[in-house]
Amino acid sequence: MKVIWKLPHREIRFPRRPLVMGIVNVNDDSFSGDGTLEIDAALKLARRQAEQGADVIDVGAESARTNRPAVAIEEEVRRFSEFLECWVETMAEALPIDDQQVWPPVLSANTWRPEVVEQVLPMGVELLNDMSGLPDDRNAKLCAKHGASLLIMHSVGEPKVPHFHQQWADVMGSMERFFEEKIDMAVKAGVSRDGILLDPGIDFAKQRDDNLQVYHELERLQKFGRPLLVPVSRKTVIGEVLELPEPRDRDAGSVACISVAVRRGAQMLRVHDVRAAWQAVKVLDAVAG
Repeated sequence: MKVIWKLPHREIRFPRRPLVMGIVNVNDDSFSGDGTLEIDAALKLARRQAEQGADVIDVGAESARTNRPAVAIEEEVRRFSEFLECWVETMAEALPIDDQQVWPPVLSANTWRPEVVEQVLPMGVELLNDMSGLPDDRNAKLCAKHGASLLIMHSVGEPKVPHFHQQWADVMGSMERFFEEKIDMAVKAGVSRDGILLDPGIDFAKQRDDNLQVYHELERLQKFGRPLLVPVSRKTVIGEVLELPEPRDRDAGSVACISVAVRRGAQMLRVHDVRAAWQAVKVLDAVAG
């Protein structure tokens, strides 16, 4: 699928090798146990992921876990600020893994409250990874104001609140209607359609069979003509299939999900293990010819 992803000062054109988004958690309650409140450690992880092949670095200062209270707005902004102030210097010391890698990596902020978004976007952030499901147009307007790209994730209800009992008669049909509505909202708020990405929200307000159906029918989302990001890494659905309660034990299953997602149209994969993901997409790209 030919598509342009428009960022504040550059464009990425598809088709091309799928992009790898590395996860950097500047918090101490990540579900996978890889978060840190030590800014130096988070920056070192970001550099290591970049040198392992990450095209995008997704920084989050608050866990999405629903069994933890939300971080105070001031604290979330402080964590972001301390990391972002050192981002350019950190990346200046890193080197790309090959000539196909997006360089420097796209800087993504994983957050959802407009009060935080407003303060974070001017700090050099190119992409807002909004896990709120865009309940209104405030974050879209902020992206338009600062020229940032917007990743819209499918979910229902407020973030940080469990939705374990959400039932879908037709999860993909509902998702298609959701994205039609949210894309229209974002464009009307001033976001360029070329700056929008879509995320099917694996595990968010979805049960095991819902998640598997999303993988089975992911190709349906290509109708929107926007890059698809699939958050494959260490997800609960993988643990349920493999009977692995510990997220860190799910990396092999995550690579399997990468293969399925790419075959069915994903242009970007969000992962913890960047090295394994980069190797997987490089081989998949070579095999595809």
